[in-house]
Amino acid sequence: KKMKIKKKKYCFSVLTDTRTFFMFPDTQGEQDEWMAAIKKAIDNLKNTPSAKANAEPADPVPSSTTKIHPGAGGPVARLRAAVKQIPFLLTDSKPLEFWEIWQDSVPEEFICFKVSVSLNLSQVSWRCIGPQSKLIQKMVDFFWNVGAPETEIDKLNEVGTSINPSIIGSWIDMSSKGGMDGGWYFPCETPGIPLKVAMSACDQGDASKKVFDWATARNYDMVQVIGRDMGAAPPRQTHFEFALKGDLEGQLEAALSAYHDFGLPAPPDDALEIIRTNPTPELSLSIIISSEGFVKLGLITPKPEPHCITQLCSLSGTGNIEMLDKFEKALRVQGVETVEYKYLVKGFGYGVYKEGFDVVFHYAVE
Repeated sequence: KKMKIKKKKYCFSVLTDTRTFFMFPDTQGEQDEWMAAIKKAIDNLKNTPSAKANAEPADPVPSSTTKIHPGAGGPVARLRAAVKQIPFLLTDSKPLEFWEIWQDSVPEEFICFKVSVSLNLSQVSWRCIGPQSKLIQKMVDFFWNVGAPETEIDKLNEVGTSINPSIIGSWIDMSSKGGMDGGWYFPCETPGIPLKVAMSACDQGDASKKVFDWATARNYDMVQVIGRDMGAAPPRQTHFEFALKGDLEGQLEAALSAYHDFGLPAPPDDALEIIRTNPTPELSLSIIISSEGFVKLGLITPKPEPHCITQLCSLSGTGNIEMLDKFEKALRVQGVETVEYKYLVKGFGYGVYKEGFDVVFHYAVE
């Protein structure tokens, strides 16, 4: 699926302590009138004695985010250096333009980034997360600019209202075959998002029922990440991420039961063996579904040992350890944050993303 760029419509938002309201006037004149009326009401509230007495400082900066330093050592500069290590971004201007539009939508403070790459750097994902109040308007503007349907922007508002996350994020995917997609996500590690609330974000179907049944049977009543794509064409895809419980074998058993219940092939035995050697047994299960069925299932494991990276490159048959090393040096990161063993269901690669089993490395850029 590809996203198309279009002109912005009239849109602005009003943020309160508990909600974000999106306004969609029909004309510039109507927008000016609404904003003037809202500003007048706010000014009147500010001038009341009770408002002055109860005034509080602006949103605190979450501990999981960091301020961007635009200079040579800042995260944005490191992302730009990493872009130059992606072969297809040096020869294809469209995904690079898409990346520039997305990067321009990210404010210059209190944001941290995540970057994910396939073993041969033919597929890349870029993510940013930060406080809702800092990100929401620019994020909505970005979706308008790249042609996201109005119904999906409304969906973002609806889900955001029901969850009211303090931290939000946007993401874009791209590939050497011209794939370009984007969307939003809400990370909520502790305690998580209630399962029933998270399920309201997806389009109902056989896949959503199977996810709910699996999670309920396994007593997973909280979701750590919920997200959705904003592509121009359906089917819409919804992303769930569960932190698995128990010891390592218990987590693997729960994960493998999901592969079985969803009718998808489990990771190869060699991959499972590498997972079992990881000294940090904190696995997560990443699930992407649509109204037409399962899209992707991924098993995520943290902080792989250096020798595991070499093994994974050999396992995939496409890995290039030298390219990965140059990419990591450009990002200036201390190794891989997490590894994802993913399976993309046939038909959902749309001819631009690799289907079947693959390995993805995730990096944190802070």
